[in-house]
Amino acid sequence: MQKHHHSIWWGPPRKFSQVFEERKISWLELFFDLVYAIVISKTTRGLAMNTSAQGIADYAYFVIIIFWGWYNGSQYHDLHGTRGIRTRLITLWQMMIVAGLAVTFNSPAALFAGRATVAIAILQLYITYLWWSVGIYDKDHRKYNLPYTVCYSLAFVFIVATLFVPQPYKRIFFWLTLVLNYAAPFIGSVILKRNNSEFSLSSSMIERLGLFTIIVFGEAILGVVNGLNIFEVFILNQWICFGLGILIVFSLWWIFFSLIADRQAKTGFTRGSIAAMIYILTLASLGVIGAAFPGLMNDLNGLPESGISVPRLIYGSSIALFMLSIVLISRYLVYPTEYRKVKYKIQLLIAITAGFIWLISALIALPLAWYLLDIFLLLLVIIVILTMGWFRLQLRLQELK
Repeated sequence: MQKHHHSIWWGPPRKFSQVFEERKISWLELFFDLVYAIVISKTTRGLAMNTSAQGIADYAYFVIIIFWGWYNGSQYHDLHGTRGIRTRLITLWQMMIVAGLAVTFNSPAALFAGRATVAIAILQLYITYLWWSVGIYDKDHRKYNLPYTVCYSLAFVFIVATLFVPQPYKRIFFWLTLVLNYAAPFIGSVILKRNNSEFSLSSSMIERLGLFTIIVFGEAILGVVNGLNIFEVFILNQWICFGLGILIVFSLWWIFFSLIADRQAKTGFTRGSIAAMIYILTLASLGVIGAAFPGLMNDLNGLPESGISVPRLIYGSSIALFMLSIVLISRYLVYPTEYRKVKYKIQLLIAITAGFIWLISALIALPLAWYLLDIFLLLLVIIVILTMGWFRLQLRLQELK
C-alpha cells in the first residue's frame, strides 16, 4: 500500500500504451511554452541587429535547436506526463535550462559562443536523459526510445567537441547535431512499423503547436511596434505603415488558423513528425517578419540607389516562406471530404500570392506605404475567397440536410 501511495505522489512516467483521445492542455504546459517564447524573442532580436548571411544562418540554427528542445519536452509531457510531482519537477528543470540559454544571449560577443554552447549541451544532455529514463519505468518502450537515446547522445558529443575544434569545423559540428537530433524520430518510425505499432501526432500536440505559433505571432506584433519606436517624431506616413504592418500580421494569423486550426494530423508517425518539423519554417519566418520590420521602416527615409532594400527583401521573403509553410502543413492534416476542392484551390492561391509578394519585394521599388498596402491587399483577397468559399460550402451542406 505504501508503494502505491508513493507511486501516486511521485508519478512515474505514463506508459506509452496509455493514450488519451481528448487531453486538455495543462497550465504547466502553457507556462513551459512561455519560457521558450522568451528564447525565441532573444533570438529574433539578435537577428534584427545582424541580418547578414551569417546572422541568418545562426538564427536558423538557434530556432531549429530551440524548437527541438520545445518539441521533445512537449512530446514527452504528451506521452508520459502525469499529475505527479516528478512531471512538474522535470518540466521546471527544463524551463531553468532554457532560461539559462536565454541569459547567454546577453553575453559579450567574445563570450557568447562558449556560454551558448554550454547551455545547449546541458539542454541536449537533459532531453537525452528524459527519453532514456522512460525505459526504466516502461520496459516495453525501450525499443522505441533507443534511437532517441543513441542519436541524442552522439549529438551531445558533437556539441561538446565544438568547444575544442578549430573555428572552421565548429559550425559543421553544430549542424551535424541537428541532423542527428532530427533523424531520431524517423528511425523510431521504422521500429514502430516493424512491430506493427501505430502512432500519430495527437490532437493535443497539434493544439500545442498552434498555441506556440500564437506566442510567436505576438513577437511579430512587437516587431511592428518597435518599428514605430525608432522615430522620435511621428508623422502620418509612419502611422500608416504601422497600421498596415499590424494588418499584415493579423491577415497572416487569419489565413493560418483558418486552414490549420482544429484539424487532426494524418495517421502515421512519419507524417506527424514531418508536419511538426514544418512548423520550424512557420516559426522561423514569423519571427523574421517581426525582426525585419524596424529595418523596413528605415525605407521611409528613402531606398538605396540600387532600388533593392535588404530589410524589404528579408521581410517579403519571410512572408512568402510563412505562407508556403501553411500550404505544406495543410497537406499533412485531415479535412472533411467536402472541403477538399476548396482546400486545393486555396493552397494554390496562397502559393501564387507568396510568389507575388516575393517579386514585389525583390524587383519593384515602391514607396514603403504602397508596398505594405499591396501585401495587405493580396492577403485580403485570400481571406475574402477563403471566407466566401467556406460559407458557400456550409450553405450547401445545410441544403443537403
